[in-house]
Amino acid sequence: MTERTVLVLGNGGREHALALALSRDPSVVALHCAPGNPGTAAVATNHPVDATSGDAVVELARSLGATLVVVGPEAPLVAGVADAVRAAGIACFGPSAEAARIEGSKQFAKDVMAQAGVPTAASAYCTTLGEVADALDRFGAPHVVKADGLAAGKGVIVTDDRDAALEHAEGSLPVVVEEYLDGPEVSLFAITDGTTCLPLQPAQDFKRVGDGDSGPNTGGMGAYTPLPWAPEGLVDAIMRDVVEPTVATMAARGTPFQGLLYAGLALTSRGLRVVEFNCRFGDPETQAVLSLLHSPLGEVLDAAARGRLDTIGELRWADGAAVVVVLAADGYPGVPARGGVIAGPRLFGSDGHVHIVHAGTAQDSEGHLVAAGGRVLGVVATGADLAVARDGAYDAIGRLDAPTLFHRSDIAARAAAGEIPTRQL
Repeated sequence: MTERTVLVLGNGGREHALALALSRDPSVVALHCAPGNPGTAAVATNHPVDATSGDAVVELARSLGATLVVVGPEAPLVAGVADAVRAAGIACFGPSAEAARIEGSKQFAKDVMAQAGVPTAASAYCTTLGEVADALDRFGAPHVVKADGLAAGKGVIVTDDRDAALEHAEGSLPVVVEEYLDGPEVSLFAITDGTTCLPLQPAQDFKRVGDGDSGPNTGGMGAYTPLPWAPEGLVDAIMRDVVEPTVATMAARGTPFQGLLYAGLALTSRGLRVVEFNCRFGDPETQAVLSLLHSPLGEVLDAAARGRLDTIGELRWADGAAVVVVLAADGYPGVPARGGVIAGPRLFGSDGHVHIVHAGTAQDSEGHLVAAGGRVLGVVATGADLAVARDGAYDAIGRLDAPTLFHRSDIAARAAAGEIPTRQL
């Protein structure tokens, strides 16, 4: 067995979920997070670092003797941190800055999809409000307007209100205006070394802040996996029609994609359509998906980073289902209330089939765990099916003392009740 010293870059829920999964891999003999959070400190050693500085990350990785660096968030990837780590001779899981443009620029992603023949929404790239107005009229309502650059999952508005769409565009130019895609959404992560691609289990997340998909978009208020309503062959179709052509096209363009390609898709009445690409593990879907992964994550990510993913074979999964419910600070996705004290069980460990992922926490001067961001915790539960997993997650939430946090009460409810019809490919 090859022993690995792994450095995970980032400080959110995605990074805590990655650290938990990596800690279960016996080949990972030393695990570090930078900067990490109070949750990662329970399974790894945290280190201060400027995560967007390639030089700082390389210096830290060398000092730790890291044999693999896993870049969690999108901002360091777009800033070229993975390039700097690879240039220093250290294996890195995460795409180059050029390849990360698939998330860093919506229009770049549209260009890649057009070249690859990947099905997606019709769109218009707009640099002026006049162009936005024309595009809104051309596509009609519901209106979909997306900031072209990174926006932490909150740069999109979907609305029937044309004035609201224009107002959003005015503060976000340049933007991409798209036709609205109907149907349930699917998130599929694929690990790739630039040639070979391995899918993870599909998931569905919940972007709106309130029950019944009400309110503004967020970074994600919960997720579940697998999808009991998914049509047969869904993952194979996504890999064949979306992931593999995209990875092949990126290589042909001279910007090979090596890392995690996240395809957000809609299963529309006209077939599968890509809503967006991300260049990293999605949050909070990662928290649910990785809780069911049986394959050793360190071995898989290392193989992808070294161009040897073809040696891994299919990924192995636990039976059953997983649900994650996000607890966010009052005021989110606007200005979140910080400093609220959080108490209760499982905050620094698992209990049976439930564990809590830290996304935006800190410890105050008295050692209390407090809210320090918008999305603060992710309560993850596994079970024989979605109904059991949901019950576990919401029961655990009920045992927390966190008066400044709120959550949706309907994560995975319709899927667990069998209310989402299967739509054929």
